[in-house]
Amino acid sequence: MRIGFAGAGKVGFTLGKYMTEHNVYVSGYYSKSVQSAKEASVFTKTRYFRTLHELAAASDAIFLTVPDRAIEEVWNELKQYSIQGKCICHCSGAMDCAVFSGIGQTGASGCSIHPLYAVNSRLQSYQGISEAYFTIEGAKEYVAFWKEFFERLGNPVKVIGTEKKVLYHSAAVFASNFVAGLFETAVSLLLECGFDREGAQCALRGLFLNNCRHVADEGARTALTGPIERADTKTVEKHLDALWGNEREIYIRLSKALVMIAEQKHPDRNYSELEQLLLEAERSGKKI
Repeated sequence: MRIGFAGAGKVGFTLGKYMTEHNVYVSGYYSKSVQSAKEASVFTKTRYFRTLHELAAASDAIFLTVPDRAIEEVWNELKQYSIQGKCICHCSGAMDCAVFSGIGQTGASGCSIHPLYAVNSRLQSYQGISEAYFTIEGAKEYVAFWKEFFERLGNPVKVIGTEKKVLYHSAAVFASNFVAGLFETAVSLLLECGFDREGAQCALRGLFLNNCRHVADEGARTALTGPIERADTKTVEKHLDALWGNEREIYIRLSKALVMIAEQKHPDRNYSELEQLLLEAERSGKKI
C-alpha cells in the first residue's frame, strides 16, 4: 500500500512521519505550498509532488490532510483523475465520507480516519500519536483494512457509524478544546485576585494536571471532589454570588452536570437543596 498525502500541515507531517517510522511506504506529499510539501518530504524522507495528479498516480491510498473547509475542494480536483481502485481518506473528526460526492462513479472508495489526539506540532506530535485512539468510518471494503493497519502500528481503533461522526467529534471538543477554555477561565479569575498570568498558570498547574490525570485514569465519578460532591450548598451559593456573566453561567451548567455524577458516587447523600439552588440561579439569570 503506497500512501500519499495531499496537504502538508501538522496532521500530514505527523501521520506521514509516524508511518515511515513504522516502515510504512509513504509515496510523498503534494501541497499548494511547494515549500511545505518539500519540508514534509525531507522530514519523512519521501518525495514531494508538484501536482495532485502526480501524487494520485504514485499512490494507492491518498490522505487529504487539509483543513475541513478545503476537503471538498481537493476532492473535486482529485476525482477528475484516474483513481479507480484507490482509497481516498480524510482526517476530519466531524465530517463523514459523504463529502466525497460521486465517489462510486470513480471506482474509488472513501474513508474518514481520525486520530483522537491534539496534533499541535508539525515536528513533534508524531512522537505521541502512538498513544492515540483512531476512529474509522466509511467504505466497508476498506474499514477492516485500516482497522488492522493502525492496530498493527499499536493504536486502539474504533469503527463508528456515519451518523455518529458529529456526536463523536463533539465528545472530543468537550474533552480537549473546552478544557482549554475552562483553564483560561480559572486563570482569568485568579488575575482578578491579583495574580499575574505566569503566577496564575503556575498556581493552577499542579491542581489541573493531577486532577486531569485522575479523571482520565479512574473516571470522573472516582475523581470528583469539591463543594458539589460534598453537597456544600453554602459554598456554592457564595461562588454564585461572586461570579458574573459567562463565568457564572458556565459554573451553573457544569455544576448541574457534576451533581449527576455526585449522585452516582453517593446515592445515599441528599443533593435536593443544591439542585434547587442551581435551578433558581439558572432561572434568575442574575446573582441571587
